[in-house]
Amino acid sequence: MATIQSIINQLLFLYSYVVIAYILMSWFPNARESSIGQFIASIVEPYLAPFRKIIPPLGMIDISPIVAIIALRLATNGVNAIFSMF
Repeated sequence: MATIQSIINQLLFLYSYVVIAYILMSWFPNARESSIGQFIASIVEPYLAPFRKIIPPLGMIDISPIVAIIALRLATNGVNAIFSMF
């Protein structure tokens, strides 16, 4: 059971870094239009879409990715809590 928990935790941790990379790509012109940028967008955008529907942007700042990363951290804590019961 510990290996399953470890794999899930590592996947959630890695995905949070992919979300951070996607956020940082918005600072560089044409980074999201590159092949890597499009690949990361295809992975991250479906996850961020529900957060963007709920949380409107504050002027030019979109805080939905921050909330999405917090949700990933809470999911990690939930996985740890579930597996600590076993």
